[in-house]
Amino acid sequence: MNIISKQKNRGTKAIQIESLHKNFGEYKALNNLSLEVNRGEIFGFLGLNGAGKTTTIKTLLGMLRPTSGKLYMLGEKVHAGNYKLWDKVGYLEEATFYPDLTLIENLDIARRMQGVSDKESVNRVICKLGLEPHEKKKAKQLSLGNKQRLGLAKAMIHNPEIMILDEPINGLDPAGVAEIRNMLYDLAKNFGVTIFISSHLLEELAKVATRLGIIHNGHLIQEIEMAKLEQSLQKNLVLDGRDKNALKSVLKEQGYEFEETMDGHLKLTDGHALESPERLAELLVKSNQPPTLLRVITEDLEGYFLRTIGMVRGNI
Repeated sequence: MNIISKQKNRGTKAIQIESLHKNFGEYKALNNLSLEVNRGEIFGFLGLNGAGKTTTIKTLLGMLRPTSGKLYMLGEKVHAGNYKLWDKVGYLEEATFYPDLTLIENLDIARRMQGVSDKESVNRVICKLGLEPHEKKKAKQLSLGNKQRLGLAKAMIHNPEIMILDEPINGLDPAGVAEIRNMLYDLAKNFGVTIFISSHLLEELAKVATRLGIIHNGHLIQEIEMAKLEQSLQKNLVLDGRDKNALKSVLKEQGYEFEETMDGHLKLTDGHALESPERLAELLVKSNQPPTLLRVITEDLEGYFLRTIGMVRGNI
């Protein structure tokens, strides 16, 4: 792959969405959505199924007309007839293929449809995705993971400047996920390709994205740098003892705020308790209420996501 010609127009964002609204009758699928994606960035677009991820992507690709708002890619306004723009964009929603043709035949058709004259581009993308052992298999005989790889190969066969991937790791085993993740890193870091990747799995996006946008009910409710995500995870001190009522009395006397968890432990969120749990342990021992459990627990990524969109486990 040649170094992308993105060197010109460095200041232009790869993707710009401004005050985007999309209605289907009375239903508001997208509500005043605005975001920007930098060139060479891996932007993770996170939301529950039905949050508006695919509607955003289809509108961005000109497949749906926005009710209002503006969309730009590489500084050009998005509309279905902007054919030059689509030469610079690769897209994967759900891997599509001709089931009775081989993998290599499917990719050759994709090459010709993209107007790529270099026939070797098919072999290069096959090698890039580790599909050599399967190139002579009919597409319908491929595993779900390899069908997904075929879809990725079709999306990148023309060396796009932007790749838009909707749930690209569905069906991949852990090794396949790692391979795709490394490939996306390589494309972004070494070739300046912008990756816009949607998923409902924060754990997976956290491993690949440089920045994250969370969409819920058509609203973009948060953007965060992945490097800063750790600082945003909620921390609690979880406590238990043999005499729960006596333990509560000591905590109240000493001014600690707490609540009881569903599994019967006591949860403290006070900053001084989290900073110095050893002082709390010493206090409880001196009060003849030694703790049987005292541990600082950091919120997991799923918990952070559900808290951010205002939901709790079990009530989705």
